[in-house]
Amino acid sequence: MFPSPAARSFLAQRLTAHRHFWRSSAIGSVLEPVLFLAAMGLTLGSLVDRGPGVPGGVGYLAFLAPGLLVAAAMQTATGESSYPVLGALKWDRVYEAVLATPARPVDVLTGHLLYVAFRVTTAAAAFLVVLVLFGAAASPLVVLSLPVALLTGLAFAAPVTAMAARLEEDAAFAALQRFLIVPMFLFSGTFFPVTQLPAALEWFAYATPLWHGVALARDLALGTAEGGSALLHLGYLGLWTVAGTWLAARALQRRLVR
Repeated sequence: MFPSPAARSFLAQRLTAHRHFWRSSAIGSVLEPVLFLAAMGLTLGSLVDRGPGVPGGVGYLAFLAPGLLVAAAMQTATGESSYPVLGALKWDRVYEAVLATPARPVDVLTGHLLYVAFRVTTAAAAFLVVLVLFGAAASPLVVLSLPVALLTGLAFAAPVTAMAARLEEDAAFAALQRFLIVPMFLFSGTFFPVTQLPAALEWFAYATPLWHGVALARDLALGTAEGGSALLHLGYLGLWTVAGTWLAARALQRRLVR
């Protein structure tokens, strides 16, 4: 089903606002992967490759880069679905202004998620170009890591939007970053295989949507993806997206319709 005219109009408004800061976000989308890949993939990676290396004989740069791409998608989606959503609800009252038109809360949510999809896709595309230029892609299937990054981003954007729609203050976002986003970034397979973690933390990593996105993107970039595992990863990310969207729709309906 195509987005409604109201949802498309709200997306257009968000894209119009994005025109005022697209240059800074574009520079960050290119500069961040360059710095990360140079610092972690080349400098640290050369030390890792001299030692035991990554299991499977994969160069550390090739191991790291797809994980960073997906992790960056998580961070972009979370950032666009936390403070901006609460701000539009409580401080700027943008959503209330939109509902003064024939738009419904579901149109607001759809437009918001479409905008997040745009932000994640453009940032991930820039990261992908840098990844290829660094020689970190071992297979042409690496291009499929772009939709994987998008789905991973939505798997975070939808539930974080649901959380933001229920808040009155922004203090919970600091806790979200400190206790969930940062630990996932560090311990969900981005920098090293989760099999090196203690058993309890390893199973926690498997339960996170980030691990599934990282694992699938890495398999695609290395050319080792298998149909069964790929479907499992996609299904898990899709479950988070659908469940989060349902929760976000309910939260916005309750918050905006009185």
